[in-house]
Amino acid sequence: MKEETFVSHLVELRQRLVRALASFAIVFVALFVYPGGGPIYDVLALPLMNALPEGTKMIATGVITPFMVPVKVTALVALMIALPYMLYEAWAFVAPGLYEHEKKLALPIVVASTLLFYLGVAFCYFFVFGRVFAFIHQFAPSSITPAPDIEAYFSFVITMFIAFGAAFEIPVVVILLARAGVVTLEKLRDARPYVIVGAFVVAAIVTPPDVLSQFMLAVPMCLLYEAGLLLARFLGRRGAEASDDKPLPEA
Repeated sequence: MKEETFVSHLVELRQRLVRALASFAIVFVALFVYPGGGPIYDVLALPLMNALPEGTKMIATGVITPFMVPVKVTALVALMIALPYMLYEAWAFVAPGLYEHEKKLALPIVVASTLLFYLGVAFCYFFVFGRVFAFIHQFAPSSITPAPDIEAYFSFVITMFIAFGAAFEIPVVVILLARAGVVTLEKLRDARPYVIVGAFVVAAIVTPPDVLSQFMLAVPMCLLYEAGLLLARFLGRRGAEASDDKPLPEA
């Protein structure tokens, strides 16, 4: 009986993995056909191109780079589009094994984590890139003609997207730590100075070596930590009120 149950779980896992990968493949093929990898890369490069002198173009130093980099960008966009469905398949697989109170906590956490990651990527693309690129190129000597490499730019974008997407997950991490009882809310409040220092250290490591980009990552990290503390306190009160509302057992 146990072997049959284990095999059935493996079959279900395979089916859900196939569906998740198929969703990614369908979106990737659709994007590759229209609008195509080139236009998608042009949209990704727009913040940099707007900061460069008019008429400047990017370069490709590799033989197959002009083809491979747009393909990678298309795959990245396809993954972000298909991510909600892929997470749904993961949730549908593990949900039957969870208790009711775990389901009530896990589903909002998954949804909030996904939305916060998207928000971090959008904040990086629409707000950070343009200002950072303009700030950097203000210091470029007039005797230099900028010609960024498309592969180096893609690697930079991936690093920044991951950094800002992960940074925007801080409220979820704080709430999980508080709700799981790993760290008390008082200790999390007392850790504010260390969090601020850690935020600036992380920002200095993952961002370009300029003050503006470091501040644009470190300051949101600190604010998001405070938001996590506020939400953890609010959720803790709601949990306490819910437990107080439960009827007492009869003697």
